[in-house]
Amino acid sequence: MPSNHNSDIPLYGLTDAEVRTSRAKHGRNVLFLRPKRQFWHILVEVIREPVFILLVLACLLYFILGDDAEAWLMVAALCFVTAIEIVQEYRSEKTLLALRKFTQPNVRVIRNGTEQRIPAEEVVQGDIIQFSEGERLVADAQLVQQYDLSVDEALLTGESLPVYKSTEEGNDLVYQGTVVTSGMGIGQVGAIGHQTKLGKLGTSIESIDTSPTPLQQQIDRFVRQMMLAGLVAFLLVFAVNIYYVGSVVSALLFSLALALALVPAEIPVAFASFLALGAYRMSREKILVRQPRTVESLGSATVICLDKTGTITENRMEVAEVLEFTSAGCCLEYAMWASEPHPFDAMELAIHQAYTTACGKDRRPEFRMIHEYPLGGLPPMMTHIYENDQGIRVVAAKGAVERLLNVCHGLDDASRTEILKKTHALASSGHRILGVARADWSGMDYPEDQDAFPWEFVGMVALYDPPKANIRSVLEQFYQAGIQIKMITGDYPETALNIARQSGLKNNGKVLTGPAVLDMSKGTLEAEVGPTAIFARMFPEAKLRVIEALKAAGAVVAMTGDGVNDGPALKAAQVGVAMGQRGTEVAQSAASMVLVDDDLTRMVTAIRLGRNIYNNLRKAIRYVISIHTPIILVVILPLLFGWPYLYMLGPIHVIFMELIMDPTCAIMFENEPAEPGLMRKSPRKADTPLFTRRELLFSIFQGLMITAGVLGIYHFAIAQGANEAQTRAYVFTTLMLSNIFLTLANRSFEYSIFQTIRQPNRYIPIILTSTLAILAAILFIPWVNHLFRMAPMHIHDIGLCVAVSLASVGWFEVWKIFTSKTSGSTPESGAL
Repeated sequence: MPSNHNSDIPLYGLTDAEVRTSRAKHGRNVLFLRPKRQFWHILVEVIREPVFILLVLACLLYFILGDDAEAWLMVAALCFVTAIEIVQEYRSEKTLLALRKFTQPNVRVIRNGTEQRIPAEEVVQGDIIQFSEGERLVADAQLVQQYDLSVDEALLTGESLPVYKSTEEGNDLVYQGTVVTSGMGIGQVGAIGHQTKLGKLGTSIESIDTSPTPLQQQIDRFVRQMMLAGLVAFLLVFAVNIYYVGSVVSALLFSLALALALVPAEIPVAFASFLALGAYRMSREKILVRQPRTVESLGSATVICLDKTGTITENRMEVAEVLEFTSAGCCLEYAMWASEPHPFDAMELAIHQAYTTACGKDRRPEFRMIHEYPLGGLPPMMTHIYENDQGIRVVAAKGAVERLLNVCHGLDDASRTEILKKTHALASSGHRILGVARADWSGMDYPEDQDAFPWEFVGMVALYDPPKANIRSVLEQFYQAGIQIKMITGDYPETALNIARQSGLKNNGKVLTGPAVLDMSKGTLEAEVGPTAIFARMFPEAKLRVIEALKAAGAVVAMTGDGVNDGPALKAAQVGVAMGQRGTEVAQSAASMVLVDDDLTRMVTAIRLGRNIYNNLRKAIRYVISIHTPIILVVILPLLFGWPYLYMLGPIHVIFMELIMDPTCAIMFENEPAEPGLMRKSPRKADTPLFTRRELLFSIFQGLMITAGVLGIYHFAIAQGANEAQTRAYVFTTLMLSNIFLTLANRSFEYSIFQTIRQPNRYIPIILTSTLAILAAILFIPWVNHLFRMAPMHIHDIGLCVAVSLASVGWFEVWKIFTSKTSGSTPESGAL
């Protein structure tokens, strides 16, 4: 390994004026980034949608037929619909841009002689940047100082082994996108953005498009099926219309009403906005979702794999006990020498602190590191070699006790047995144990493998990291939600079992270790991971095997991690969760979600929000199915059966109903609060369809009941001698009122309206008031009434429509009460 020679360049960094000059000359530190969708981009996308095309066609047909008033009203409706679409798209786009800014990594720079943290995008050429283990480099830089620095350059070279760096010419360059695997460094930025080596290759994670999720595919398939059915029905109705009216233009116009009713334009918009806004809501709860699609997976998580340190425990290490094996009393000092000189790991920080407190004279300033062996092997150990100006050397190692026992050949069997006995005793009380060893070595011909030194075992350091105060209640909430909890730790089995008892992690007393996991066949491991809750002495390869085995067994896995080595397992899990404060940038990049303050309680919140978003999406889609059913049938049935008034609903009536249904679907249901008991239900299975056949049929049945009410009042009006305009008023009013009641009823498929009405949703009053205002304008303003080809209605007629609408939807409330009583699970009103 190259020596740790460091440059004497003063680390003052750029001044503010130099930063501005550099940015003006070289630009911002940005690689490929999807261009922001401007207003015109969104407008073009809206114009290409089927609904927009149908509306334009309807407008043209009205103008051709000479119905100018209806035509201009359709133009107004067209503008309004387009505005709603653009606002929704812009809202989602703005949310995604905000999330992108939230998840942008920060970097430490030295400017004006002081250390600062700034977004990676603001780094300029000439900046002095600092980086350490687990961080991804944000620019190309030349090393000024380095301590034990190695970098993974696989992204650029494909080489899997880390590359050691130094300040020597030819080995002093580090590149954007590469990952620090050990040590730390300080470098002067030589290239940013497109000028970097990575930028010239045209490579960027941001530019990779992801494949659609199963839920996206289900929704796309459902929409295509609806549109195909709409096309068939449109052609059928068009043919019937030609038979009745004999005019292609008129027949086409009347058939467009059916086409508008059959195109479920609300569903794709609702899906996109639900996920984007859901991700934004999570960000306000200190949960950063790197991709909105993660929201979809959260609600179906069945297993959560937690690392112990910092997730279950405080990550507040302190040296609890030092066990000396020699009379020299040097165990703690050698543990310090075997730690990084500039520590960032919690254990090494605790060891340095303990040494500072206990030492009579601090020997650290006298020595410099001249060689080292990074943490490696199974189980792992690490070695540092120091030397002072007098040529005195210190060779120190620390690591897993069993590894050090294997390399310390001077120990007899009795000593080994005694050391292991003490190790297990300390581990069973929740301590983390490190073995410490020393060696004598002269000359510069170092062994290739650190095991080859003539090691002498000097003792053990026991560290303690207590469980978090709230961890028991957090785990209990996971259990109530039907989620299994598994602990994956590098500690001893005894330590893991002790922490499990203290934190309330349920287990059967069985522990699988990393070596055992690696030795198992695929089938055996899949059978073992289910009932096992504690995995100890785990290595990165073993973690990955456990995650893959859980997935193969049908689990939807969420995993927490914070280290460089957690990256593969975090990437493999359906929901990878990194820590925001102590997590390395590699872990955060590999994860799909970041807990900003490292509080596991946020995970409970994330799962609750994920489940609620999924439930609300289902409610929105079932609402669309239910309300479209009567619209379609009111258009079709009079034509097919040749009833007296064939054209109850024209394009103008359907589009104004769409103006109400779109925001109801995409805005109101998205803001629905979680129902009681949501976190006391088992998670849905990964292969569960968006809704079952029974649920789909039930939603259609809801629509059929509304259809029965609407067509019932249609025939009642005809029987009373009403003309076409009066009958249309009855039909349209009943449909609009049924939509209001359906909106309120479908807020829950379990709880009655008398309970859900107490659940606040700020958009309900707005949407319902707007609906009633539109209906009142159509019924009572003469020119509007005439434009919609309706006759004025008396109050008792409106009362009849209210009664019919209430009956057409109200039966569902009776059904909810009846089924909850018969199943013995009546929702408690106090729960809401």
